[in-house]
Order: sequence, then structure tokens, then C-alpha cells
Amino acid sequence: MNRHQPNAQPRIIAPQQAGQAAAVTELAGAIVNGALAVIPTETVYGLVADPRIAGSEARIFAAKERDPRKPLPFLADSLEAVLAYGAQMTAVERRLAACFWPGPLTLILRTETSSGAVTDEGFRVPDYAATREILARCGIPLRSTSANLSGEPPALTAQAALAVLGNRIDIVFDTGTVPGGVPSTVVQVRSDGPHILREGAIPAATISAACAPGTLSADAAGGPPCP
Repeated sequence: MNRHQPNAQPRIIAPQQAGQAAAVTELAGAIVNGALAVIPTETVYGLVADPRIAGSEARIFAAKERDPRKPLPFLADSLEAVLAYGAQMTAVERRLAACFWPGPLTLILRTETSSGAVTDEGFRVPDYAATREILARCGIPLRSTSANLSGEPPALTAQAALAVLGNRIDIVFDTGTVPGGVPSTVVQVRSDGPHILREGAIPAATISAACAPGTLSADAAGGPPCP
């Protein structure tokens, strides 16, 4: 049940004023109670919601004016959180995670849901400490997308996200301008190797180099240096 009632004016939390710990606690509490939130990452500002809240995904689609046939990926605070959610990873996928997480890589992973259904889900661990703190406090990966209208440029500031999303959102975590500006690279590993579904902050050639013959080991994290 969604226990959060949307406000006419979204609440803006500035951790530099409220203090990091207090700001993270307030924001995470709002999200797990149904708030639709805008948070920073190292690439762009994102729009997130708790997948346990009924209707949360529909609110993201409506706020962003996004085609509901396009899936929403997850943001997670760690590889362990991704695995705990039910994601299954091959040696190649573990190698990519070892090389590029935390970072601007979204991996499409076969995932078993709590109901036993198996589906493909996108996961990313952001390279932004405040974001990972928020995700860890929420205790579950969050559904996410960039905080802009579909087809429009991504928001690099909280003010840019507010300007286009307005009262469609409930709360904003404002840390200033994000350092990246380019969305994540989206990769799906298939039987014939990694496929780039969207080339973003990590070039396709770098993804290929990470998975070149001889780079994989029994422990993917212990393989040769990443490119």
C-alpha cells in the first residue's frame, strides 16, 4: 500500500544543510513509505521508487511520460544486494561487475523473483557514495530511470529535474551538479558474448576488452587488470 501522499510542492533535502546522515535517513524513510524521489548519481539525476510499494512503477512511468513497455532498471548499493535480489550471474557478467561496479554500467541479468518467476532485469551499482548510502538504508534495490521527460536531455542538477517533473515527484535529494552527464552503458551478455544495448559512459571497446579471451578466471574479480 502506498502510504505516501504526493505534495503540491516536492520537498527538497540539501545534505550540505541538513547533514548527510540526517538527510539520508529522511530520504530513505520517505522512499520506503511510497515517495517518488529524485536522487543524484555519478552520471545524471535519477528518478527512483521502492518496488515493494504498489503502483510505484506506474508513478515513474507517468511522471516521466515513459512508454510502459520499456522496462525500468534497478539501482543497488552493492553486488551483494544485486545477488540477494535474485540476480544470477555468469563468469562474464561477474567480470564486468568486477571491472565497472561501482560505475556507469547497467547489466541485464537473469533474475528469479520472490514469486519464483524468472525474468531479465537491469542492475547498476552507482559510483556515488551518497546514492549508495540511500540505497543501503532502503534495504532493497530501487526501480530507477533518469529524472527527465522521455526523449529529453537528462538532468544534471536537482533544479533541472524539478523544472520538468514538478509536483509529479515528492522529494528531491540535492547535492548540486553531478560530475558525469552521460548515462550508463547497458550490456546484456548472451551466448556469443556481451551485446551493447546502449553505449554510454563506458565505450563499447572497453567492454569488449574486459571480456577478451584470457581475461576470465574461476574468480572473475581475481582476473587480469581491468581495461
